[in-house]
Amino acid sequence: MSSQRDYYESLGVEKSASAEEIKKAYKKLALKYHPDRNPGDQAAVEKFKEAAAAYDVLSDTDKRSRYDRFGHAGVNGPGGGGPQFTDVEDIFSNFGDLFEAFGLGGGRRRSRGGASRGSDIKSSVTIDLVQAAKGLDKEIEVHRKKSCVKCSGSGSEPGHKPERCDYCGGQGQVIQSQGFFRMQTTCPACRGQGTIVRHKCNTCFGSGREDERVNLNIKIPAGIDNGMQLCLRGEGEAGPSGGPRGDLYVDVHVREHSVFKREGVHLLCLVPISYTQAALGSNLEIPLLEGKTDVELPPGTQPGEVIRLRGKGMPDPRGGRTGDLHIEIQLVVPKKLAAEHETLLRKLAEMEQAHVMPHQKSWFDKLKTLFTGDDESEHPA
Repeated sequence: MSSQRDYYESLGVEKSASAEEIKKAYKKLALKYHPDRNPGDQAAVEKFKEAAAAYDVLSDTDKRSRYDRFGHAGVNGPGGGGPQFTDVEDIFSNFGDLFEAFGLGGGRRRSRGGASRGSDIKSSVTIDLVQAAKGLDKEIEVHRKKSCVKCSGSGSEPGHKPERCDYCGGQGQVIQSQGFFRMQTTCPACRGQGTIVRHKCNTCFGSGREDERVNLNIKIPAGIDNGMQLCLRGEGEAGPSGGPRGDLYVDVHVREHSVFKREGVHLLCLVPISYTQAALGSNLEIPLLEGKTDVELPPGTQPGEVIRLRGKGMPDPRGGRTGDLHIEIQLVVPKKLAAEHETLLRKLAEMEQAHVMPHQKSWFDKLKTLFTGDDESEHPA
């Protein structure tokens, strides 16, 4: 029994799916698992290859028909015309135009017989909320590959040059025939370069690249949020054979603040007050990300009320309006009371009881009625 996953299941479509639905499903998966978007993630590469194999069969009317009738056996083996992808470069060779259609490019964007673009790399930086609000320039250290200084990225010892690949004739691609079907794939001898390094550089051992550690200055925009990503074009790995650099993606982490909670461009601040402040009103000193401000609390303020200070939140990194600061009032009940404080509160309780209107019933009275079943509505005065 074949251990291969069902191609319809791989793309997440029904067997009755139209050609357009199959193409749309493949685009979605290719975008999600594309190697340029997941540098160094081998699991994503396997998902990418699996989706490509499924699309290769289901996008072809003849292959799909045989697959529907005979399963994987109908497209595998001699003359089957099934996918023969040995690496992602084969996929780029076959579906490069499709990738360009939705903005990804052909992976490393290899030109036939030319140099490959270098891999993208990732880094990260951690800042606090105040720095996120103001924006800043920050220096980060990056480990990456650069073109070998000795051989200028060619991979060959000085005095020698890479030679044309005899297997593919310098094209970087070979044609494989299976019955009536012909498929163009990456040359296995030169891996698509079109050239072979016969005399390898003893510094980079023929790779054309060597390790480097470099400090880069990145500009973090004001208002950036936790989990956002910055892209520095051309700051990734150098490409083989002197190819252009990939990109550097920097994940930004913003530490939680001890006072403010962020909600998009808005900030939330929980402000504790006493019963007397809520009942009589008060002037509160409210902290801001920079400095402080005074807020008048009106008499009779209720717990949970929210006061909004416009424009005191976070800047919008996309250039929109600055957010607001929301002050949520919390009533704090003391756990311990001084004797004099307790005496005053008991007098207050007596006063409040004396002024309770006849039709009002306390929570404790309602609770007592619930348990005794004695409802005064049934016994009118």
